[in-house]
Formats: sequence, structure tokens, C-alpha cells
Amino acid sequence: MNNSLYISEIQALFDDVQKSKIFEDQKMMTDAVPLIPISEINSKYEEERNTDGFNLKTFVMDHFDFLGAKISIQREDQLPIQEHIEKLWDELTRTAYEEKGTLLKLPKPYIVPGGRFNEFFYWDSYFIMLGLQVSGRVEMMENIVENCSYLIHTVGFVPNASRTHFLSRSQPPYFSLMLDLLAETTDSKDFYIKYYDSLEKEYAFWMDGEERLVDGSSEKRVVKTASGDILNRYYDEENTPRPESYLIDIEDCENASGNEFYRNIRSACESGWDFSSRWFADEKNIQTIETLNLAQVDLNCLLWHLESTLAKSSALQGLSEKENYFAERAANRRQRINQYFWDENTKLYKDYHLKKNTNTMSEHIAALYPLYLEIADRKQAEAIAEALAEKFLYQGGLVTTTENSGQQWDLPNAWAPYQWLGYKAMKNYGFHELAEKIKDNWCSNVERVYNNTGKLMEKYNALDTETIAGGGEYPNQDGFGWTNGVYLKLQQN
Repeated sequence: MNNSLYISEIQALFDDVQKSKIFEDQKMMTDAVPLIPISEINSKYEEERNTDGFNLKTFVMDHFDFLGAKISIQREDQLPIQEHIEKLWDELTRTAYEEKGTLLKLPKPYIVPGGRFNEFFYWDSYFIMLGLQVSGRVEMMENIVENCSYLIHTVGFVPNASRTHFLSRSQPPYFSLMLDLLAETTDSKDFYIKYYDSLEKEYAFWMDGEERLVDGSSEKRVVKTASGDILNRYYDEENTPRPESYLIDIEDCENASGNEFYRNIRSACESGWDFSSRWFADEKNIQTIETLNLAQVDLNCLLWHLESTLAKSSALQGLSEKENYFAERAANRRQRINQYFWDENTKLYKDYHLKKNTNTMSEHIAALYPLYLEIADRKQAEAIAEALAEKFLYQGGLVTTTENSGQQWDLPNAWAPYQWLGYKAMKNYGFHELAEKIKDNWCSNVERVYNNTGKLMEKYNALDTETIAGGGEYPNQDGFGWTNGVYLKLQQN
């Protein structure tokens, strides 16, 4: 499938629209739906663009539909927060039974994050499911899993989001964790069998190219360290500006070093952390982004979970050869996670720099994954708990890094996924008081902003609880899928 199909077909017009900044948000044009055949739009554009009085914005508005470009939730009266969230589930529900513009079709209804995000997002959907579980909306949980499975079988993986220009990358692989959540909710193991082929196919996507590697090399999402061990990294098939942030990427690339700037940018998007000092050689400077040089702790922990789930699913079906294969892969990866990502000097899990054969400097909250999935030992867990309390936990929740770079996935912002990961990780190892503090600090911040604005935000400022969060390529969004999900789940615990 052509990764940028449709946008590439209107490339000249698209390029002009994005560079002329006729829309405040570059995502507007990527989400636009053509009202007449593309070939007609192109020929009309060629015909009219150089005529007197031609207005680019008028031309675009006449030939494209921008319905539903931004979701705005308005209420006459402010409801109690949990009632508001219950109503939001319906207001954020969408269907896409046919392809429209860049929007991919999906067989089942789904929940979108909100704000400018009006499509199905991969890892967001797991945290949305946490809230759906609390709300008793099991059918919607099943819909989300079914949509992921459909995407795995039609495009080979779950894309970053359900649009054609995201068909070059995925997002953190949460599909196996979604199955755990469904199994726990319904008290049934049937999902592991029903979606076995989907699990295998997603695994094949992440491991594609492994057999061609030599020591110290990488191919797509798989790397072989200098010592011959297999790890994974985030990656994107394309090395071009992102359509949804087109002009930003072109401008940022001007002073970038190396010829893979765009791919490094896109690969960071596969992690969900767009952007953070975590990816930069010089922590203040996005031009030094080097995502491709790193093997990431979160990704490798999630792939350990996928391998473990495949072993469990194989066992349920009596597939002993496959069970042994995946169990061995999971055991090997577990050992490598502690070998490569545990930094004994700082007593933190960190990413691993493949060129320097050492851990990166960045201290970040993805260090929670080995505790969330119970891969860490007791001493490691104690060290992480201490670091959380000292370096990451503030009045308004857990921050993502200890570096304030102005990027949205850095200090001072607190994001919903990591409040749940932090709470659960601490509970797993018996740090109940710290778990409760994480929950209380963040939930009270969410409640304060809701009481002041009537909105649930994409992210929160953990340090200055008088303001709402900032940073990033677009304004803070309201809606907001994963915030709703994590808030409900934490309140239930």
C-alpha cells in the first residue's frame, strides 16, 4: 500500500497550502476530504493558481470538506467529572466504514482522543480501554481490539493512527496488553486464541529483518548489538517531512546534521513521545535527534510482553513447539532488558546507545516499564521508587523526564499513561504509599483544571498547578481519551 497515497496525489497543492500557513494547524490539510475527484482538483489548481485574484484558502475551502476537523465539547452546565467522562465516551465515538480522504476504514466503532485528533490512535486506545472497563463498556473494548486486529491483517501492523500518512510507522505495541485487559474484564481466555494470528503477525512486523543482521548492525526495527544480542528500536519507513507537521519539519531540518533527520523525527513519533530531550544528542536541540541510534527500554519491555503472550497463547492451544520458541525468546529478552537498559551508575533503566555501546544520559519515566511488567528485581524496584519520589513526582503528578527543553514530552508535563504505569508499578512491588501519592497528585490536578475550565486535557503541568500544560507543536487539546480512561481507572483503585 502506498504510504502517502492521496497526499502524494495532490503534492503540489499540498506543498503550497502547508508552506503558506493558511491554516494555523498543519493537520487540517492532512485531514481534509476532497469533494470531487483528485484529478479534477489538480487540473483546476494548475489552471487557476496563476490567475489574477486567485485565493489559495478559498480554493481549498471550495474543494475540500473539513467537517469534524476539531472536536469541541461544550456543556451548558458543568457536570461532576465522572458524569462528564461517561457522556464523553459517546461524544468521542466515531465510525469509519469507508475510506475518506486520508482516513482509513475500520470495521467497528472506536473512541478518538479528542481535540484535533479525530481518528483511531494505537497506544491511546489501551489507556482509553482502562476507563471503558470501569464504565462497563465491554463491547467498545472488544471493538478496539477488533479494529487493531483488522489493521494488523490488512496493513501488516497497527499504524500510529488510522490515516494513510501513518502507514509507515506503528506506535508502542500494546495489543497483547489489550488482550490481557479483555481477558481480565470478561474472565475468559478465548481472546488469546481468537487473536493468536494477529499476535504472531504483529510480532513478525517488529522482528522483520532480524535474520539478515550481523553484529553491530540494524535493519528497520531490529538491531544486533556489538556482542550479537537482538534488541528493538523505533523506526519509520519514510525519510520525508511528516504531512501533519510538514512546515515544522522542513524548518527544523535546515540546521540538522546527518541525512536521516526526517526518519529520526518520524521514528520518535512511533514511540508516542513526539518530542522529548530523550531523543536528542544535545538535550536542548531537536536538530540533534538520533532516535535510530537507540534501543528503547519501553519498546523492548512491550515486546517481552508480546513474546510472553504468544507463549501463553500457544500453550492454551497445545502448540508446544511454538510455546517453547516464544518462551525462550521472552526469557532471553528479559535477561537482555536488565543487561542493556539497567544503568548501575545511576540506578535507573535508560535507553541504550547502539553506536556508543552505553546507556544514554536521559533520565526518563519509561524506566517504569520493567516494574509495570514485573521484569525488575526487588533492588532495582527500590532504586526506581526512590528516583520517582526524588526526581519525577511533583505536586501535579509524574513528569516524563528531568529535563526542561520546551518539548511537550519533557518536564514539567505529566501525561496520563505514566500516571497509570507509575501507580501500577509501585503497587506491583509493594510501594503502596508512593502509589497513592502518584494517584492523588495527578487526579487532584485533573480535577482542579476541570473545575476551572470544564475540560479534560491531553497533558498537565505537574510543577505549576496554577496553569495548564504547554510545549509541543500544537496547543494543549481537550477531550481527552487517555486522561478520561486513566482518571476513571485510578479512582476505581
